[in-house]
Amino acid sequence: MFKTTIHRLEDGSGALLLPREMLDSLDLQVGDELQIIETDDGLILRPVRHDNYKRQMNAARDVMDKYEAALRKLAK
Repeated sequence: MFKTTIHRLEDGSGALLLPREMLDSLDLQVGDELQIIETDDGLILRPVRHDNYKRQMNAARDVMDKYEAALRKLAK
């Protein structure tokens, strides 16, 4: 079980911060979307999985950016 607090933003809305352990265990990253479902017992947060290809390409770009110099040397 994880606990968190709703933080007030300047515009009066709230932001829910999720613990790193929860993000890791659910394979979530900053920018991922969550579906919020209201039930009689509370809320359910469910990851919205759009296009796995898009996520994989973003991850590949991150790696290529991080190791650009090494990849250029390997390409020679």
